[in-house]
Amino acid sequence: MKPIQLGCIADDFTGATDLANNLVRAGMRVLQTIGVPEGPLDVDVDAVVVALKSRTIPAADAVAQSLVALRWLQAAGSRQIYFKYCSTFDSTPQGNIGPVTEALMDALGCDFTIATPAFPDNGRTVFKGHLFVGDVLLSDSGMKDHPLTPMRDANLVRVLQAQCRRRVGLIDHRAVAAGQCAIRARIDELKAQGVAIAIVDAVSNDDLLRLGPALADLPLVTAGSGVAIALPGNFGLQPSAQASALPPASGLRAIVSGSCSQATNAQVAHFIAGGGVAHVLDPLRLARDRAGAVAEALALAEAQLPSGPVLIYSTAEPMAVAAVQAQLGTEGAGALVEQALAEVAQGLLRLGVRQLVVAGGETSGAVVQALGVRQMQIGPQIDPGVPWCHAFGNDGPLHLALKSGNFGSDDFFTKAFAQLA
Repeated sequence: MKPIQLGCIADDFTGATDLANNLVRAGMRVLQTIGVPEGPLDVDVDAVVVALKSRTIPAADAVAQSLVALRWLQAAGSRQIYFKYCSTFDSTPQGNIGPVTEALMDALGCDFTIATPAFPDNGRTVFKGHLFVGDVLLSDSGMKDHPLTPMRDANLVRVLQAQCRRRVGLIDHRAVAAGQCAIRARIDELKAQGVAIAIVDAVSNDDLLRLGPALADLPLVTAGSGVAIALPGNFGLQPSAQASALPPASGLRAIVSGSCSQATNAQVAHFIAGGGVAHVLDPLRLARDRAGAVAEALALAEAQLPSGPVLIYSTAEPMAVAAVQAQLGTEGAGALVEQALAEVAQGLLRLGVRQLVVAGGETSGAVVQALGVRQMQIGPQIDPGVPWCHAFGNDGPLHLALKSGNFGSDDFFTKAFAQLA
């Protein structure tokens, strides 16, 4: 295996794919691994994204897993490390963004890094240190009701400072707009003030492209996936169709959705309104008889799959989610649904599905682990942040699209299969 150039650590599986997608679009050949690789890579690539499921686990566990990933990436020859988190900065007052960032800084002997979840292509922008989702502040968006990491403060300097022992500052839009030299001057100014981590404003892709060259010498970059569009150029790479080439697709088609985000709710509704075959998994029914509920869903799928894609989902509106959590507990309800959808995915592959869309970060993590997927080659983008991938699981090769809950247009499910065809 030749040395890699960029080594990435992502705190969930869909986020890893989101990052890998942007790197591929900018010209890097990318392999995503599910967890830290235990053997050689399947192909030679420019970048490796190690996908962890560490966003909502205890901070100490997230740190430990991230450091194991760091050691593997260093051994693989990585020249720079990229810690990727969600474009909505999903976290709690205890972490895990701050603790993981600082642990990586300690391990790398890094005295300064940046943090920005900006991803303008998906409506995530940062202005004066405040994160916007579309036209509203993060704290006014649907993320305020997230079942695991409700985000009720849009001031990212304040959010990150609560998680860090190092000082957190800001590289504001004026420095970013002035370009590489001004950004580097602002970094030097912040370092002189004792600041070690800086939130960076970005309201457009042009801002990210100006930021990228200023980060070339940093041992560690932390961000959402947006900054990735500007990094391959630092390694002498340019966009290329070769970077996203995948083997041709075959087999039956299905969708598994566990996300309860506003975007995924709209996608489920659009699919059903368009005549798509769908079956909902009721968490309360799962609590009484998970095996029976899963078998019922797979029986419907077996009858309908030859005619077109089948959607099996537990997606629900916030009030319905809250009612289930009140009976089963937040963690209990989430784990129950994830386990059931993972079993559904296993059953779908046994039925001949080889083109599978999975909606939701936690759901995607459960599904790829259940399918035995360890490495995925990243292919063409469906919507910003979501590409098709080619993977090998316990039942052989398949095409996978792992969609973060908040990503994708209303017609994402039908568009995804149309593109692959």
